[in-house]
Amino acid sequence: MKILVVDDNLLTRSMIKDLLSEMGHQVVGEADNGDDAVSLYGRHRPELVLLDLIMPGKTGLETLQEIKAIDPAARVIMVTAVQQEDMSKELLNNGAAAILHKPFMYSELEEALKKF
Repeated sequence: MKILVVDDNLLTRSMIKDLLSEMGHQVVGEADNGDDAVSLYGRHRPELVLLDLIMPGKTGLETLQEIKAIDPAARVIMVTAVQQEDMSKELLNNGAAAILHKPFMYSELEEALKKF
C-alpha cells in the first residue's frame, strides 16, 4: 500500500516508516506539518495517510479536513497521544478512518492497516 506519513517528530516518522517498510508498504511521502501534508496528498494521492494530531501550525484535525475536501474518499488514520473520547469522536466525525494511540506496538499498527 502507498502511504503518506505525517508527524512533526522526526524520530516518530522514522520509526513509522521503518515499520511500514517491514510490513511491505511503500512510503510515498513524509511531512512534518499540515501544509506539506496537504500538498503531498494532492501530488501523490496515497492509498492511506498516517496523520499526527498535534503539530505546530495547522493541526491534524485541520489537515484531515483539508485532505477530505480534496478527496472525500481519502483514508486517514490519526496517530495521537491524546486519548480523549470527545476528540476521538470529532476526528471520526470529520472523516478519520481510525485512530492509533501513541505509543503503539507493531501489532497495533499492523491491525489498523489490515482494515484497508
